[in-house]
Amino acid sequence: MNESFLSPIFQSGLLPRPSVSPAKIAFIGLILLCLSPFFAFASTQGGSHSTSSADSHQYGINLEGYPYPYPVHFLPLNVQQQSLKMAYMYVKANNPNGHTVLLMHGKNFNGMYFKQVIAHLNQAGFNVLVPDQIGFGKSSKPAYFQYTFQQLAQNTKTLLDTLHIKKTIVLGHSLGGMLATRFALMYPNTTTKLILENPLGLEDWKTVVPYPQGGVDYWYNIELAKTPEKLKQYQINNYYQGHWKSEYQPYVDIIASFMNSPDYPRYAWNSALIYDMLYTQPVVYEFKNLTMPTLLIIGQSDKTAHGKERITPKVAKTMGNYAELGKKTAKVIPNATLVELDNVGHVPHIQAFDRFMPALLNFIQNK
Repeated sequence: MNESFLSPIFQSGLLPRPSVSPAKIAFIGLILLCLSPFFAFASTQGGSHSTSSADSHQYGINLEGYPYPYPVHFLPLNVQQQSLKMAYMYVKANNPNGHTVLLMHGKNFNGMYFKQVIAHLNQAGFNVLVPDQIGFGKSSKPAYFQYTFQQLAQNTKTLLDTLHIKKTIVLGHSLGGMLATRFALMYPNTTTKLILENPLGLEDWKTVVPYPQGGVDYWYNIELAKTPEKLKQYQINNYYQGHWKSEYQPYVDIIASFMNSPDYPRYAWNSALIYDMLYTQPVVYEFKNLTMPTLLIIGQSDKTAHGKERITPKVAKTMGNYAELGKKTAKVIPNATLVELDNVGHVPHIQAFDRFMPALLNFIQNK
């Protein structure tokens, strides 16, 4: 044993660098090896790395080992000159009514947060298909990818074709609302009904908020700077009107669980590319082209809008007013029904499930 074995400890300042013989250094090293279990125990007890309850589980960026509420399957995709995997849950009803509901998740989520919706739809006789889009959940996080809503819609249509699903009811939440809109516009003969749950894209942010200097690199640096605490605070402020309940915590933990992964920069890069897609690919100008019956479920307290931090407070207050945006959008869509949920924020199916679910079932069960 020589001094190089102990140099990290000397450099850390835990022990002074001794002027002693190699034999004494070896003796000190043996003592430290014997005490190492106690050091490890102390580090797990006193560390201040994170306050997230997900600390006890370190998952990979594809959520390897993370339990979903239903079996997860994978669709191989060959797109943009690479082989990818699209994760999905396909949950069939015990007494099927012949209809399928496709659920599209939001930006800071994945398919598992629909678990209560899936269960109730199954009870009502609906088969339910819930993909994790590329870049999310258990699906691939490619090192390079040009994210477009058209590409994600095509991936989803490939999944439907593989499962021999010719027609489906489509529900999209948040970012998933923009994707569901694009899907319905591209595949109107496949989409029998459309449900938009507090969708993003009810306004065109780039007409108000300047494109950030650095573009995707700007979004990337924001993602790298996130912590479990910042993520939780964002959701408190933007999703739940400043109120927090323990049942919301898993949707922070699932992302916090891999923030320390060596692969997190790749996750952050995908997230940055997706932010750019949100910002640069509006659907608001095409709502008038939707042909299928459409339900808007809008939490009236939602104020979500991207880019508020880069403009004046006066202008920021004009963005993300879902109470007004819902009414405006319902007037543009030819065959729209608007359900307004008072005192509800960005995620009605979690925050107010007892009001969300009856509205959804009433719409999809009525002919």
